[in-house]
Amino acid sequence: MDMRKLVGRNFARLRRDKGLTQEEVEARSGFSQQYLSSLERGKRNPTVITLYELAQALGVSHVELVQPDDQA
Repeated sequence: MDMRKLVGRNFARLRRDKGLTQEEVEARSGFSQQYLSSLERGKRNPTVITLYELAQALGVSHVELVQPDDQA
């Protein structure tokens, strides 16, 4: 399982579920839209602190960003 891709898929799904654009998450989190885009594509390896801050920006638990999905 590629954790970068899993986190990216989960982040993108949760962001869309909340009706947020990458730009809105950028404003809430301080992470650039370019960073968020590469995260969603599985190109970033976020730290635990980054996962926590992104989860806060989305209003979800950080655990939701690393929970396995059915697309292993």
